[in-house]
Amino acid sequence: MKGLFDDQERHRRESARPLAARMRPQNLDEFVGQTHFLGEGKLLRRMLHADRISSVIFYGPPGTGKTSLAQLIAAHTKSHFAQLNAAASGVKELRAELDAARSRLEAAGERTVLFVDELHRFNKAQQDVLLPDVEEGVVTLVGATTQNPFFALVSPLVSRSQIFEFKPVAATEILTVLQRAANDRERGLGEFEVEVTDDALEFLADICDGDVRRALSALEVGVLSVSGSGQPTDLAVAQDSIQKKAIQYDATGDEHYDAASALIKSMRGSDPDAAIYWLARMLEAGEDPRFLARRIVIAAAEDVGNADPQALVVANAAAQAVELIGLPEGRIPLAQAAIYVACAPKSNASYKAIGAALDDVRTQRILPVPKHLQDAHYRGAERLGHGEGYQYSHDSETGWVDQDYLGVERTYYEPVDRGYEAEIRRRLEELRGGGEDEQAE
Repeated sequence: MKGLFDDQERHRRESARPLAARMRPQNLDEFVGQTHFLGEGKLLRRMLHADRISSVIFYGPPGTGKTSLAQLIAAHTKSHFAQLNAAASGVKELRAELDAARSRLEAAGERTVLFVDELHRFNKAQQDVLLPDVEEGVVTLVGATTQNPFFALVSPLVSRSQIFEFKPVAATEILTVLQRAANDRERGLGEFEVEVTDDALEFLADICDGDVRRALSALEVGVLSVSGSGQPTDLAVAQDSIQKKAIQYDATGDEHYDAASALIKSMRGSDPDAAIYWLARMLEAGEDPRFLARRIVIAAAEDVGNADPQALVVANAAAQAVELIGLPEGRIPLAQAAIYVACAPKSNASYKAIGAALDDVRTQRILPVPKHLQDAHYRGAERLGHGEGYQYSHDSETGWVDQDYLGVERTYYEPVDRGYEAEIRRRLEELRGGGEDEQAE
């Protein structure tokens, strides 16, 4: 009887677990995704087959299998699996797990896989606590983080660990997991005998952005919501179950910098559609619109420049409009400015000019201001020779005179032959050519 009650309690506990937890892969063959390092012949698979797993750091977005793979590693290596969440644990809990791992190793030779989720949430001192036991092999550390470990973790820990970057799981692979969950009567949703249509599964596999956990959670909501009604889990039910998707975006981490880089490079590359997409993604994720406005203003000056001087006017106007009206309406001038900058002819001649001039100022001899350009508006300036020989440009019929304004031969600004800058280039060539003719005469 006791065994029967134990089985019933175990079944109730298992049923209470979310579908995503129940459907965790039980072996490497059930694991989906990450074939770039776990496929046949790939590094992590070779390490597992050779039983030579060292400490590893799993880096990537949520729902891509970091926890599941850590559990599989422990099972495959016949190690004890210990788990901590860095957001809810401190040095005390960490030392307790390390001491327990040492005791298991010394008493029975049993190895321990210590899985630390959200490892980046440990501060430097907490991360340092791990180092001696990781180095001595007391534990095999599997750290999981959604942030770039080269920024979020201490260097000694990174240097002692193999880093594996997890990618969003492909929709076709997620579809396989969803089909398995819908039909599995022991771990999945098969016991509810609810029809799940193909288009519903395909929709969930595609909309979840590579997050298996999110897809399974939406499937569970959909099936349970119609269970007993005779209604299938069709596309409409699936769409209602997923609701608005939460965009993976860390305003201070990789997503922020990568999306901003994509926006800038799309405008520079004259692709207005890509620029609008990255702008929309960042806005939807809650990015500060003033940050976006600043990036567009910079792109207008750096990448368009004098090829279309109006670009900076439009971008600056958008920045002012965002300050004035805020969101959601502020998205409209931001979109207008991003599209204008993307479609404008491109020149970075002004950007290169100031860079070259600053380099000369920092690394070369500082040039004195030529005497004829020095200020001559104060008493005694004439006695010092300041301003002597200066020619006022407007006294010439053309509004230009051939005059030295730097004291040395330097060319910093080299306009390109695109947009309005082509006109600037033509004019400069005419002026410089005219000057050379006058000197020759």
